[in-house]
Order: sequence, then structure tokens, then C-alpha cells
Amino acid sequence: MTPTLGLCVTVLLVCAALLFLRRGILWLLKLALRSGIGHALLSVLSPLCSSIGVHLGVNWFNALILGLLGAPGFGLLLLLQWLLR
Repeated sequence: MTPTLGLCVTVLLVCAALLFLRRGILWLLKLALRSGIGHALLSVLSPLCSSIGVHLGVNWFNALILGLLGAPGFGLLLLLQWLLR
């Protein structure tokens, strides 16, 4: 097998794998984007919420919950914070 033939086979296998896993990769990218937005939202809302007595941590776990669940995730985090205090 020549090096160029090996490279072509490798490129074709990688392309086939990406086509096969396309839906999962897109879902992970969408989750990463939504979690990043959730993290930014937590960072912005943290000073505002602490003035009314709500103290949610600005961390990637909370951002992941917001990325997965959206606005209901924010309610879930508030409920968990209330139950655990």
C-alpha cells in the first residue's frame, strides 16, 4: 500500500465516520453552544439575583443544566438550591 493510497483510505474512513456520527456530533455542538450561553447568562444574572437572595453558582454544571433544559432548568436549579438549604 503506497502512502498516498493509505492517506486516501484514511480520509475516506474519517469522512464515513463523520457522516455516520453527524447527528451526535451536531447534538454535542448544540449542547456546548447552549451551555456556553447558559454560563454567560449565569455570569450576568449572578449579581442581580444575589440582591434578591438567590445565590446560584456560576459553574459549568449549572451551565450544563441550563443548556440541556433551558428555562425549566433555571427553575430546577432554584428549586434544588431552596431544598438543599
